Amino acid sequence: MQAFEPTIRIQHEPFDTAEELRKMRAGRTDIGALASFEGICRDHNAASLQTGQQAVQALELEHYPGMTEQSILRMVREAHERWPLQAATVIHRVGRLQPGDPIVFVAVACAHRHAAFEACAFLMDYLKTQAPFWKKETTAQGSQWVDAREADDAALARWGIKASNSAPPPTD
Repeated sequence: MQAFEPTIRIQHEPFDTAEELRKMRAGRTDIGALASFEGICRDHNAASLQTGQQAVQALELEHYPGMTEQSILRMVREAHERWPLQAATVIHRVGRLQPGDPIVFVAVACAHRHAAFEACAFLMDYLKTQAPFWKKETTAQGSQWVDAREADDAALARWGIKASNSAPPPTD
């Protein structure tokens, strides 16, 4: 049995989901299930779906280097305490992204599928509300910082965690 050493990366460059999953499985015969999630930059936001306006032209993500990685590591360790994780990878992009670009990748390996599905969902819910990232959307009308959504807080609450990501975004 290998020691649990999660992979956490914050990067500007795109990632290759298939390659990341291959790396996670390489040389491992103890893994019974991999669950993964890839988040992709959309060309719309919640308001544009309702009004038919404000198509998203770009998304800019900022973070605090060092602090962000440590925050994500704490999340992964908490997931490891809740489920028998054998491996975990979290990759989050920063910088300017275009619609269609990959933003986030989360993958977990466990002996069994149920634990893998649950741990992957937990990490995504946790990342969405607790990781110190700030998003700015650019539309034809201009740019604005994106606030956390109540639905994201509710998703985190199902795991018994209260959202606390209330730090203001960086100044322009």
